[in-house]
Amino acid sequence: MIHLDIKRRMLAGARQFSLDIRIDAQARRIALFGASGAGKTLTVQAIAGLMRPDSGCIQVSGTTFYHSGQGIFLSPQERRVGYLQQDYGLFPHLTVAQNVAFGLKNGWLNPRGRALPEAARRWIESFELEGVLNSYPAEISGGQKQRAALARALAVEPGVLLLDEPLSALDAGLREKMRAELAALQARLDIPTILITHDPDDALVLADRIYQIQEGRIVDEYDPAGLPPQSRTPIITLDALKIA
Repeated sequence: MIHLDIKRRMLAGARQFSLDIRIDAQARRIALFGASGAGKTLTVQAIAGLMRPDSGCIQVSGTTFYHSGQGIFLSPQERRVGYLQQDYGLFPHLTVAQNVAFGLKNGWLNPRGRALPEAARRWIESFELEGVLNSYPAEISGGQKQRAALARALAVEPGVLLLDEPLSALDAGLREKMRAELAALQARLDIPTILITHDPDDALVLADRIYQIQEGRIVDEYDPAGLPPQSRTPIITLDALKIA
């Protein structure tokens, strides 16, 4: 279902970072687990088409996103990827309605809820955002921001959902609630989900297969029940390179 062979070498002054990720997963929900600087976000950016590897291959559900040997590199739009960024990536000058409809043709400029495209309205109703449609991101809660970002990611009917530390900005109580909501959403969706996290609790609840990344490489993989206790200890990596 998910095949990744991603190689990319990066330089930052006198330092260098080599990403060399190889994954063959049949699980519908996988987690890339590791500390800041391990290469998790670079991997997801490569899947989304926001970073071009030096070589390798990326295939999801039978679709080839990238293949260096065959000269294939699909644009982010062609990949139909739903990408929930760590900071949610909502446009501050757009209302919730405009943010959710942003990726839909002729949908994002009209702020009125009744004029929203059906694809946007479906997820607005699902995430109970009707009451904040005309609010701006600065005017809504952390949980509402996350739901709005998820609604925007899902409105484009993606073939794969990428979740980059989706709960890290939330306080402990809201984090637990939203983790349960994400798990319920995953159960409803018939698409692969790739989660990146440094929190073992997120990986345990939101993944069927966990891949541990350290210094740009997969160092181990587990079923959720087999995640070892020592994985709860942060791994020190090349934070100076600002790679997550």
